[in-house]
Amino acid sequence: MRTVDGRIGMVERRTRLVSLLAAAALAVSLSGCSATTVLNTLEPRWDVAATRDVAYAPGPRHDVDVYAPKKIGPHTPVVVFIYGGGWDSGEKSKYAFVGSALASHGYLVFIPNYRIYPEAHYPDFLQDCALAVRWAKDHAAQYGGDPGELFLMGHSAGAYNAAMLATDPQWLGAVGMDPHRDLKGMVGLAGPYDFLPLQSDELKAIFGAVGQEPASQPINHVDGREPPMFLAHDLGDTVVYPKNTINMAAKIQAAGGEVETKYYKGLSHALMIGVFAAPLRFLGPVFRDSTQFIDAHASSSASKP
Repeated sequence: MRTVDGRIGMVERRTRLVSLLAAAALAVSLSGCSATTVLNTLEPRWDVAATRDVAYAPGPRHDVDVYAPKKIGPHTPVVVFIYGGGWDSGEKSKYAFVGSALASHGYLVFIPNYRIYPEAHYPDFLQDCALAVRWAKDHAAQYGGDPGELFLMGHSAGAYNAAMLATDPQWLGAVGMDPHRDLKGMVGLAGPYDFLPLQSDELKAIFGAVGQEPASQPINHVDGREPPMFLAHDLGDTVVYPKNTINMAAKIQAAGGEVETKYYKGLSHALMIGVFAAPLRFLGPVFRDSTQFIDAHASSSASKP
């Protein structure tokens, strides 16, 4: 006869097994819908209200999903999360687990789509992300967030997009914003910030001739005035090499800017965002470290659970 404790233990073992299977799938590829579907299914959502497919600009792939805590207070920080995918893949719905996780912590979260290759090239995706950030700032109060507590977060190619918006004023400037004034901070997870010369034919096609100039690299816009940054990387990452974060952080420090770094072992490129899902957080503290940075740089402690 199985005891109550035995049944609980069996459920816990099954949950851990599902988590490990999801982690294994993510380690192979985050672009596989099965892995993100598992994570989206497992992520608790009872304390989060989601609004999906809201247009932030005319045209295809100009829509955003919004995740808000059901118990939202004044001065709630706003996080715009930009997903990765090598600038040629990605879909906001696959990152519902990220939106739910951050909203459960107490943030108002916007996850936009943006145009990707081959329909778009550099700098189209930067222009789209800037439009999405402008829309998030303009509509944050409508969803209960504080537009004065605006943070960017990105993973992989999304971290590049976020870093470009945070360091090169032309992109947010084109939509009437100033990164020095309007951004409270940026979180970059496994991001490419210093990757010239381009090595693959696909990257050369995505970025074109203008994208192979030094101005296409976030590291070359660092002047010490950029908003505070949290940059994190797995030391074994073979998709985006850790030198990107190491070099970027060193440049910010040398310029007198504010940067915090964390390096992990035993994760993968995909798991740097996969571990935001509650069932996978035991694999590494990336979610905790990222939210601690945002909490520390928000003007109030309203987001802290």
